[in-house]
Amino acid sequence: MMTFYVSPYRRIARMRDAMDRMLEENFPQAEVTEREMVLAVDVKSDDEAYSIKALVPGVEADDINVEVLNNTVSIRGEFEAADKEDNKFLTCELPVGRFSRVITLPTALDPSKSEASLKNGVFSLRVPKAESHRPKAIKISAN
Repeated sequence: MMTFYVSPYRRIARMRDAMDRMLEENFPQAEVTEREMVLAVDVKSDDEAYSIKALVPGVEADDINVEVLNNTVSIRGEFEAADKEDNKFLTCELPVGRFSRVITLPTALDPSKSEASLKNGVFSLRVPKAESHRPKAIKISAN
């Protein structure tokens, strides 16, 4: 007598393949000519403000756009392409093209006191928390 093993995963795999075929037939993927990169960031928080850092090698300060609204920070810019006339690359791995990042923070921000800098390819942004969202020390009176 032969023993057959029935795997529930085989039916699931066939169903997934059928769904993939159906989606490809009915919703062909659009051609993407240029992709916008998501900028990797580090975000720190203290009692007063949020600090955001990102690596943007080769980008000039004038090529970065920062907007702060309510509790959202938006950073956009573009990595310039290397000289196309110079075809002597052995490898070409530096980022090229537009980048953006929208960061939603837990508290409201005060954009009027924000400070941004760019030094050695590191973009830094300090955005103070709105007064209403900062911790306040309360003195206790002893009577």
